[in-house]
Formats: sequence, C-alpha cells, structure tokens
Amino acid sequence: MAETQGKFDFAIDRGGTFTDVFARLPDGSERVLKLLSRDPQNYKDAPTEGIRRVLEEETGRMFPREQPVDTSLIGWIRMGTTVATNALLEREGERTALMVTQGFKDLLHIGTQARPKLFDLEVAVPDVLYEEVIEVAERVVLVQDGCQLPRKDPKRIVTGSTGDSLEVWRELDLDLVEKDLKGVLSRGITSLAVLLLHSYTWSDHEKAVGALALRLGFSQVSLSSHVMPMVRAVPRGYTVCADAYLTPKIHQYLKGFTSGFKGGLKDVDVLFMQSDGGLTPMDQFCGSRAVLSGPAGGVVGYAITSYNQMEKKPVIGFDMGGTSTDVSRYAGQYEHVFEATTAGVTLQAPQLDINTVAAGGGSRLFFRSGMFVVGPESAGAHPGPACYRKELTYYFCLLMSSSLPHSAALSVTDANLALGRLLPSFFPKIFGPGENEALSSEETMKHFHRLSKEINLFLSSKQSQVSTNGANGSGSEMSVEEVAMGFIRVANEAMCRPIRALTQAKGHDTSQHVLACFGGAGGQHACAIARALGMKTVFIHKYSGVLSAYGLALADVVEEEQEPCSLQYEQQAFRDVNRRVEQLSERCRETLCARGFSRSAHTLQGDQSCAAGDFRSAFTKRYLKEFGFTIPDRPIMVDDIRVRGCGKSGIKSVYKTKTGRGQAKPVTMTKCYFEEGYLDTGVYLWEELPSGHSIKGPAIIIDKNSTILVEPCCEARLTAGGDVCMTVGSDPHCALGTELNTVQLSIFSHRFMSIAEQMGRVLQRTSISTNIKERLDFSCAVFGPDGGLVSNAPHIPVHLGAMQETVQFQIRSLGNTLKEGDVILSNHPCAGGSHLPDLTVITPVFRKGVSSPVFFVASRGHHADIGGITPGSMPPHSTSLQQEGAVFISFKLVTGGVFQEEAVTEALMAPAQYPESSGTRNLHDNLSDLRAQVAANRRGSQLVGELIDSYGLAVVQAYMGYIQSNAELAVRDMLRDFARRRRQETGSLDVEAEDFMDDGTAIRLRVQINETEGSAVFDFTGTGTEVWGNCNAPRAITLSALIYCLRCMGCLAPIKVVIPPGSILQPSQNAAVVGGNVLTSQRVVDVIFRAFEVCAASQGCMNNISFGSESILEKRYPVILEHFSLRPGSGGAGKYCGGDGVVRKLLFRNQVVLSVLTERRSTRPADGRVLNLGGKTSVSLQPGDMFCLYTPGGGGYGREGDTNGKPQTKRRRLNDSFPERGSVFEYRMAQEGV
Repeated sequence: MAETQGKFDFAIDRGGTFTDVFARLPDGSERVLKLLSRDPQNYKDAPTEGIRRVLEEETGRMFPREQPVDTSLIGWIRMGTTVATNALLEREGERTALMVTQGFKDLLHIGTQARPKLFDLEVAVPDVLYEEVIEVAERVVLVQDGCQLPRKDPKRIVTGSTGDSLEVWRELDLDLVEKDLKGVLSRGITSLAVLLLHSYTWSDHEKAVGALALRLGFSQVSLSSHVMPMVRAVPRGYTVCADAYLTPKIHQYLKGFTSGFKGGLKDVDVLFMQSDGGLTPMDQFCGSRAVLSGPAGGVVGYAITSYNQMEKKPVIGFDMGGTSTDVSRYAGQYEHVFEATTAGVTLQAPQLDINTVAAGGGSRLFFRSGMFVVGPESAGAHPGPACYRKELTYYFCLLMSSSLPHSAALSVTDANLALGRLLPSFFPKIFGPGENEALSSEETMKHFHRLSKEINLFLSSKQSQVSTNGANGSGSEMSVEEVAMGFIRVANEAMCRPIRALTQAKGHDTSQHVLACFGGAGGQHACAIARALGMKTVFIHKYSGVLSAYGLALADVVEEEQEPCSLQYEQQAFRDVNRRVEQLSERCRETLCARGFSRSAHTLQGDQSCAAGDFRSAFTKRYLKEFGFTIPDRPIMVDDIRVRGCGKSGIKSVYKTKTGRGQAKPVTMTKCYFEEGYLDTGVYLWEELPSGHSIKGPAIIIDKNSTILVEPCCEARLTAGGDVCMTVGSDPHCALGTELNTVQLSIFSHRFMSIAEQMGRVLQRTSISTNIKERLDFSCAVFGPDGGLVSNAPHIPVHLGAMQETVQFQIRSLGNTLKEGDVILSNHPCAGGSHLPDLTVITPVFRKGVSSPVFFVASRGHHADIGGITPGSMPPHSTSLQQEGAVFISFKLVTGGVFQEEAVTEALMAPAQYPESSGTRNLHDNLSDLRAQVAANRRGSQLVGELIDSYGLAVVQAYMGYIQSNAELAVRDMLRDFARRRRQETGSLDVEAEDFMDDGTAIRLRVQINETEGSAVFDFTGTGTEVWGNCNAPRAITLSALIYCLRCMGCLAPIKVVIPPGSILQPSQNAAVVGGNVLTSQRVVDVIFRAFEVCAASQGCMNNISFGSESILEKRYPVILEHFSLRPGSGGAGKYCGGDGVVRKLLFRNQVVLSVLTERRSTRPADGRVLNLGGKTSVSLQPGDMFCLYTPGGGGYGREGDTNGKPQTKRRRLNDSFPERGSVFEYRMAQEGV
C-alpha cells in the first residue's frame, strides 16, 4: 500500500511551533523540510505549504500559493498533528452539552476527587469540557444474586455485552429527551456527549438518544458506549466529552487542509496518526484518539530505526525539546496505557506510554537557599534564553526547539553555550532586535557572571555554614564555567529520574537499554544521561531533528476492536471468549481489507483462541515479571477483549551515506568545558562524515537540526545508513570530599529522592492488598544515621513527620542491640505511629567495619485489617487502643535475615483476647504486604549502598546531613520573610488561631517567631484534654501536620513544638487514636494555616465512607448509587468561595453494618422520618434503607466585599503549569491523590 511508483509521498508532523516534512521523491530519494506552523503573512496552512514547496523545487514547475495544489503527482500523505492537544490545552474546542443519568449531573466535575500536587495550596478546579448538562430520567442496575430489595413491580431484564444481566429500573422517555435536546440546540450548541450508567455493557438507551440527536440536527454526537465501552463511568465520561469537544475541531481543520488541494484530496490516500501509534484514514480520525498524534510519530520512528530484531535490546526514546522532554520505551512491542491524563482530562483510550517531563533546553536556572534548581519554569521561545537577545528568532528555535516565556532568563541552553558546547558561528545571524546579529555568548556570560556572584556571595556568607564544621567546599569561589557545569549536571539528573521510574517500575534494568536520542536539544546531553544510567550505547538517527515526521512514513495502518467482558478465565468460559475474539478479529480483517490491504498484508494481535494461546501462562509470566510474585489460588477475570489489526504500510528507506577512507577531519577546533576543565574539541559536520569512521570524544557533530556532543571517554561512529551510534565509556572517577559542594548537594538530593521513589515502586509491585497495590496508601523514605529524614517520595502527608519519629524511637529504644539482618516492625502511637493500621517496617543498614547502622530505610503501609472490634480496624466508637487492632512497639520482624512468620502471626491474632475484638481478618494479605515492605527496604538499602560504593561512606553520610541542614536554611528564610511582613503590617511577631472539634474540644496554637534567627516556637498550650473516643491524635500526627504546612509554605524545619501532655494532641499511651489520624490531623492543619493566614480552612474531615466508581461499586457491593452531586452553596463565603461539598445517596440491597467516622457534623438537621446518624456511628441497615452522606464544604477566603458581583471560584489555569503526562506522572498523581 505504501509503494507509489513515480509519485511524491509526504509524511508531515504539524507541531505547535514547527511543522516537519519528510518527502520521498519519485526516484526513491528523500528530503526533509522544516517550517513554522503558523506564518499567516506567507501561507494559510503549513503542511500544504510544505508539500507545495517540495513539489515546486523538485519539479521546477510553479505551484502558486493562491491556487489549490495539483494532486496528480502525490501518492500519499500521512500526518500527525497537535490540533487536538492544543484545543484541549487552550480549551478551544466545540461548544458541547453532556447528557447523563439523572442524579449524576456533577459526576465529571467531581471526578475522582484526587488531590494532586500535595504541597500546592492553590488547589484550582479543572474546567470541564461541556457547557451544559442534561439529566435524563433513566436507570439500569446490575442484577445481583441474593438481592433482598422488596419488589413493587417486575422490572425488564436485559443482557449486556459482557454477559451480565441488568434490570431496567427506569425506562427512557424520548419525548422528554427531545424537549431538552431542542432547548440545547436553540442555544447554539450542536455537539453532544452522552454518558449513561452501565452503558459500557448495555447501550440501548444511549443509542436511542444518539439517533434522536442526529435526527434533530446535532452535528456531532458521541456515545460513551461507542467511543470507549469500558467499565468506570468517570474516565469513560471524560473520554466521550473529549471526543465531542475535539472531533468537530479536527473536522474543521481537515476541511481547511483538504481545501488547499484540487479535488479536496479525493484521489489521494490520506492517513492520520492516532495516539496509539497507528495510522487511520482521515474520515476516521477523532478527538479521543488524537491527543498524542504528534509525539506518537517519534515513538514509531525510534522504535523501528533503533531496535535491533536480532539483539532484541530494549530502547529508551529520549526526545528533548525546548520546554519539555518525552521519554518512552520500546522492546519489540509498543507499550500502551489505556487511561492517561492530558491537560487535566483523563482519557480512556489506547495511547502510547509517552512520559512528558518539565525539562528541556529552555528550562530556567535558579539558585535557591543553597541549591542549584533547574525548571520546571521555561524560558520558552520568545523572548527565550538570554542568548536569544530577547527576540524570537526562527532559525535558533529551529535548532533548539524552544517555546513561549515572559522575559529572557538563563536556561539550560545558555549553560551549554557558556561551556562552549553550542557554537554561535554555526548559527545564522538572525538574533537581536534587528534579527541580524549572532547568537549572544556575551549576553549569556553577563547573566552567568551575575548569578555566579550571587552564588559565591552565598557560599561566603554565614548562611552557607550548614555543616557542623562550617565547611563550604574548598573555600575557593566557583567560576562561571563551574556554575554552568553544575546546572547541566543537575538538569541531567532531573531527566534521569523519569527514565529510572519508567523502566524499574516494571522490573526492567535501566542499564540494559539503548538510548535513542532525538529532538533539537537531546544530543548535547545524551552521553551524560546514558552514563548516569549505566547505558553503553546512544543511537541518533540521521533524521533525529524530524523523527516524528519520519516515523509517520514508517508506521502501519491500525484498526482496533474492543469490548468489555465479565468472565472468569476458566475452561467453561473458553468457548464464549473464543467466539468473541473471532468476531472482533473478523471485524478488523474486514475493515483492513476495505482499506486496500490483502489478508496476507496485515497482522492481528490478540486474535488467538484460548486453545491456541495459553493466556493464563502468559498472564502469570507477565504478572511475575512486573510484580515479583504470583497468586496461584486467585481467579483471573477477563475484563476486556481487544484485537489490534495492523496493515503493513511503512516504507523502507534506501538511503546510504557516502563511504570514505582515512580519518574523518574536523572543520575546525574549539575548546569545550568538561569536568577536567577546557579541552580541545573537534567540530564535524554530520553531512560530510563518511560511514564506518569513528570519532573519539571530546567532539561536536553538527547538522542543520541539532548539535551532538561526544563527551570524553565516548566514541561516535557513522553507520551505513548515515546515523550516529555512540559508545559511552565510564566516567573517570573524580574524588569527592566530605566538604559541602552546592552542585553535588542538588545532585544528591535528586538521587536520594529517586531512591525513595524506587522503593515505593518495589512496594507497589510486590504487595498484594488493594490498599497498597491499587490505592497506593503507603510511604517510603531514607533516613540518616541519626534517624533524621533525608528524602521521601511525595507519598502520604500524615506519614511525613511520623516516620522520622518512629525511626528515632527505635534508635533510642533498641540502641546497640540492632544487628545486621534485623528488620523492625512498629505501629504504636508512643513510637511515632499514626494509627494502628499503618504498619512501619524499618531496616537498619550496616557497612563492614562500622558497628552501628550507617543509615536507615523505612516503609509505612496501610493494612486493610489488623484486628479489633470492627472489620477494617477503623472503629467509630473505640475508646482504647486495644480495640483498634494489633499493637507493635519494637517488634523484630526479621532476625538475622529470617522472616519471623510464626511470631508476627501470633501478634496479629492477639487482639482476639480482648472482649468483642478479633484478630486480623486477612492474615494472608498482612504477611504478603509485610514481605513487600521488607523487599522495598532491601531495594533502598541496595541503592544507597551503590551510592556508598561510588562516593564512600563518609561522603554519603555528609550529604545526608547537608540535605537536612539545607531544609533548615529554607525554613529560616521563610520565617524571616514572614516575620518582616508581619512586623510591617501589625507590629507583632506572634500569631495565633484556634478551632473546635464537633464535641467542643479546642485546638489552640500560638506561634512566636524570632526574626533574627529565623526560628519559631509552635505552642499548642490551651488545647483540650484527651477525649473519651478515638479523635486523639498522637504527637507524631501533630508533627506531621506541622511539617506538611511548613513544606506547603516552602520549608520543613527548624521549629520548637510545645504540646501539653494529656491533651488531644498528645494523649496517654493507651488512648484510642484511629480518628485522630484521619480527622483531628485535618483540623490541626486548618489551625496552622489560619495562624499564618495563607489559605482558608478545608472541609476538615476525610469522610470515612469510601467506595469505588459507579460501575465497580454496584458490581462488587450490595448497593445502588442513587445520587452523586455537588451541594451548591455549601462552600464558605468570601472573595473566593470555598469548594462545595457533595451529596452521595446509597440504596442498600442487603442487610449490612455501616460505620461512619466523620467530623464537622455538629449542626444536625431534623426532618420527620429522616434519621441523623451523627458524625461517628455504627448502624445496622436493612434492604431498601438509603444512606445519605452530605460532606462539608471548604472555607472561603477574603472578605465578601472585596469582590464585585458574584464571588469567584478558582479554576485551573492549564497554561500556567506544565502539562506533564505518561504512566510515571499518572502513578505520582495517584499516590498524591490518596
């Protein structure tokens, strides 16, 4: 299909800033072209202009811009475009209405209720994509065996596509629907998204609505059952809204594009790249599958050109541009995710797992409180880095791939320029106000001299004395080159973190990969990043500057068919599964045949029958690889059936580079700065290099789209295809002393954080319980030899301070009795515990020749049950600690390397000795998760051990101390700044606040700030006494709340804390505390923030009644979700209104015991037969009873009179923050949202 004799073929990637064109000419030769995506003074459409230029230049004929392009010479056109992505980012899609089941109008506004960006106080509401909501009176529910609901009349029973039976509780009234739809049309809205509950399996109601809407005149109707028939209503709803919102914009663009050609491209094969890496015909290109259309081409490009089918060595794709870097992986198959968030919208559709991080050539450079910081802010393209001379210039953007800022600033690009790694003489003179000057090394060096002066002033001041001996490095000042090199090293380490996370999260060894580098800025960092990750090979394709376009030419046409399933994988289900697989496979074959592919020219993935393919073995093998264990006795459920058909249509390049004899000669010599200082560096032009020759570093290879740095101890070789393959040598070890080096401080900070993140990934992979594996309710951290926190991944806030308290308690309690091979288990509040279900596993790490632990690693995970008076170990009415489950103070979980299963089992069953209590109700999961925590600690020990092997114990311990001390510098700066502003405004340095629990217990705080020292005393004297109940918060909880608040305000310590013993914030040893962890902790945070006047109060409660989404909830539990919406007006008043609470109504189908553990319910409504359960209770419910949960709203901020008209609600400004994406980002957001 791809071979078109005697014609021009085009593959075009239309990006946000530039459009890349790859053209295959009639004689088989190739050329590339790059032009601005928007240049309205010269042309209407960049892809059309690119095609016109190639045709005109190659044929010698005139193709006037004002006339449609003659298509007689065009074979095919393939395109990738960011049109959908940009419309989503800018919220410039089609006006859309959402039709949803009655009672769920706010479902997508509420979303998953995740709280990303834990330490960002400006929590803004993401904008929804729809303009209006229509609630439709219809409802179907899943049939449940044993349902005891009284039946007043028989319901219609239907069978869904999954095989599930459903009851139609409320039939669809199309007359009412028609009336509502006509009203929407009358207001000019012509795009409709339809989301009805359980439509993933039974879609008749959605289809009826869709047919009616089309008949009435809607131009776009998207049905969730058609766009993505998968369980879980919220992501399915986001996806169908995105489809309705974006597809008309895509059609609008396609209409404009085709109008630039004679006959509207009717006789030309035009294909578009989808987010999953496959091409689709232009008329099938839709919004929900278009968001990654642009970057997907790059993944296909490096996958096909870099992966060796014989060696089968996996490849990491590294696409570094100006604002961001895309990281992905290929190991013979494309790695897909089926749910990912882009621009605040979660899409449930097959997408390549492309991880975008805020690090690029334009990332800005900062020096903050003794730390070198790179990004996430970007200098962009206009006015861009300092070397741009404050004007947007086409050719430099072409070479460096940058995008849009507010003022010129030092960036990674400037650092490379300062080190001699970018050569102004090889750039056109199109910079400066008149766009006629060279790239400005002078401007860059001027900014670096200023920054270096600031850094050296800091290092020589008293503020730099953060170590115990007051050392600040060698005592000499840092040169401009040392500063620039420091920022490059920090930037490289920042880009290594997502690569480690992407590979190690799935059990892969990062070092056993090839680094495939493309994008304008990546070549300058490739060797350093590969070396840091232990990789030995870097591959840079000859079209690396336009690889996304080239990838389109190599890609295949893809057709996917998918449907949900609800069968257990077992012998009796094979016949049904096989039948459905064959039906989907045949649909794929028919579609591909209709598109011109013979049956021999396409392949299918997922088309094997249960007899031909042992899915159980394949699933078990994959599960073991990714999670490290299997669960032989657990059933395997078939959740979805998916078949992917590929029509082979990619071209085969015939390009060969020239060959030559002798050594390649540099066109000039320059001096580049490396760790060793300035070194003579040869400069080579890529296009003049013969194949087969090697170039030893240091060297620079330049082409018109990129600059490649070959570092010392590395060697570059040009392949027969004209690509650069670099062998990366080991870095000569540079001894590092124990004195403070500010660059190394930033690098060690990244490394320690990465270790904590990798510990978390191991724990998630090897755990077995839903709480840890799926809900990610755990934290991992590294601690110094004194038990002080060194680093923790952004996990659970309430664990932040409590884990440090736990480790330090064990040091005080066990002292010299700790031996190598010991692992400690603890959860008692007196030992730094938060509440009993949070089990902390602590591993002391020893080194040969050192008698005491050299550092500690720890992991804390929430276990679903550890015994006590109620299932779940969260009793609402507990009055003593023993009622809440098993207790561990300093329990040796592992002794001499042996897991103490018998002893820990006995301890977990011990609560049964107390009246009305039980031992753990899920021993198997407890033991499995404890082993997973031990494994996570072992991984942390191993990684820190590797650091010690590289740098020495003294150096690693010194930097553990420096990182802790640096946090102290940050807090002192914050407190001094706050004290200065407070004194100017009020004349006083004391602040205070109070709040009250529902039972009237006071939480009082007074803060006394010492402006000179930058220190503070947080005094909770006056706080109420310990309560007869479980809202007592252990001291560790109060410290965690305090540390969380201080970190939100920019710091961690130093502070002195005064908490009266016997108070609700420091109760006696046997006080019940389960509510203190989830309720009182929230109120402490509110009080601290109120004292500092930084934000309004939260709803002050975790509302401890939790279920999954609509479909999962009604499938797993004997309940029906009747209503789920916002409580309008429940947020506090003010200039900025507080967020509204929600209403959730649950109808119970069987008898259950319901436990409620909540706060801020002190005002109780009373209305006839409605029973107020109060905030904390346990009650038996009968079939037909309905539980209504009304959650509190958040506090308002500012005075109501400070705003004109209606109070404001903050919305997420997507363009003010970097749009990260990918599985690494999704994992972090999921963990922060716990």
